[in-house]
Amino acid sequence: MSQVGLVLEGGGLRGVYTSGALDAFLDEKIKIPYVIGVSAGVCNAVSYLSNQKGRSAAINIEHCNDPEYYGLKNLITKGSIFSEDMLFRKMPEELYPFDYDAYENSGIQLFAGVTDCVKGAPAYYMLDGLKEKMDIVKASSWLPYVSPMVEYDGKKFLDGGISDPIPIKKSMQDGNDRNVIILTQPKGYQKQPSKAALLAKLKYRRYPKLVALLAARHQLYNDTLAYIDRLETDGQAIVLRPSESLGLSRLEKDAEKLKAAYRLGYADAMAKAEAIKKMMHAES
Repeated sequence: MSQVGLVLEGGGLRGVYTSGALDAFLDEKIKIPYVIGVSAGVCNAVSYLSNQKGRSAAINIEHCNDPEYYGLKNLITKGSIFSEDMLFRKMPEELYPFDYDAYENSGIQLFAGVTDCVKGAPAYYMLDGLKEKMDIVKASSWLPYVSPMVEYDGKKFLDGGISDPIPIKKSMQDGNDRNVIILTQPKGYQKQPSKAALLAKLKYRRYPKLVALLAARHQLYNDTLAYIDRLETDGQAIVLRPSESLGLSRLEKDAEKLKAAYRLGYADAMAKAEAIKKMMHAES
């Protein structure tokens, strides 16, 4: 039987757009049974599954200027621009308690994409039993150059967006011939070649396949966008993308800009809520 999937792009702090869209889904009671994402997309998705509206947005907006969350000091003192303790202990346990029971009982399967640094290829993990798989969430969102590789399952992983920035093909391979796709760049955006080619060769010289991936990352991303455009034209996908430029950097520090991006994500999702419900009903 045909199924509907939900595919979430990353994009760092631009992911507040996605959190706005997913909060609209919660308000409209849109629960898509299969979700796959990378990087910030996965971080947003966990609060969608746990039915905690506003949680993901609050984390990024309220702490965008918090050096304990991310910043150069963390990179210098801890080897990663993001604080592992802040993200995976203090926030879910103290500041924004995460509802693990609601998450595990959501009836939704969540998959995270990561990049295998040795093979130079994507890998995917289902995030059931989330408490025991937080290293996968970390690996999926740990950015190259400013984060260490994450060792898990005898492998070394980094940001899933390197090898599969918008995992639509994986969703389709898993049986979802109709998909809702949330992007964090507006229509017409094209990724440019990396300016860090030399740094990649130096930092990752022991991982030549990762270096090759980083060099070709822009082409993979742009090819995926072209594929998504064809799916949208053919009626196989409903694509949510910013209806206007967000004007955000991956590590945005302007809370007002982040709030505006959240509101735009919510509004854009509400505008397509009925079309999404219709797609889900047609495939049920």
